[in-house]
Amino acid sequence: MKNNSGDRRDFLKGALVGTSVAISSSMTSQALAKDEVANQVATSDVSGYLFFNLAEQEFIERVVNHMIPKDDLSPQGTDIGIQYYIDRSLASGWGKGDRLYMSGPWKKGLPTQGYQLPLTPADLYKASIEQSNLYCIKKYGAKLSKLSTAQIEEFLLNLKDGKVVFSEGPPSNIFFSMLYQNIMEGMFSDPIYGGNKNKAGWKLIGFPGAVATHALDVEKYFDKRYTAPIFSISDLS
Repeated sequence: MKNNSGDRRDFLKGALVGTSVAISSSMTSQALAKDEVANQVATSDVSGYLFFNLAEQEFIERVVNHMIPKDDLSPQGTDIGIQYYIDRSLASGWGKGDRLYMSGPWKKGLPTQGYQLPLTPADLYKASIEQSNLYCIKKYGAKLSKLSTAQIEEFLLNLKDGKVVFSEGPPSNIFFSMLYQNIMEGMFSDPIYGGNKNKAGWKLIGFPGAVATHALDVEKYFDKRYTAPIFSISDLS
């Protein structure tokens, strides 16, 4: 979340190690919902919002740019389209909870049991963004989009650790967990889903994209730098 390039490399490296499996499984388990998102993106100009209202847009754009700032590694998050990836996802069947069990009973679960709230992802975002802004106004005197970089950093770290207590709403660390994963997905998923514009995330880590024929080059390029053309799904369709 920091602007220093060294810190940024460590942040993204840790993000990739910690979320690569989660992103992969998320994209697999939500395949039908994400196909819906892909169809929306493929048939429309990804430059407007389908889900977020104005206050929510300000919030998500500021958070996205705080976590993915512009530097020598990549453009800032909104230039990559991460905000639109999240917006499209929340407007889709995934955001509406089409593939979630929503019949209760609702009891506090263990971390190993995964997501346990009686809220769809869309509901979680709506409630948590509103409560986050109310918390920031009470603590800092302004909603999140108007805070300084240091204040946003403090707020997000406290959100991650569950130290932010919403007066009405879900546990703050649950919201942060979903928000963080969605930002990583928007950074590194195929551009067909609205994020990773111009394959910026893939270029950052040297990922060759959707082509799955690079196994033959492992022995040939072992311990050597390998540069390959980057292909997205749309490049191959």
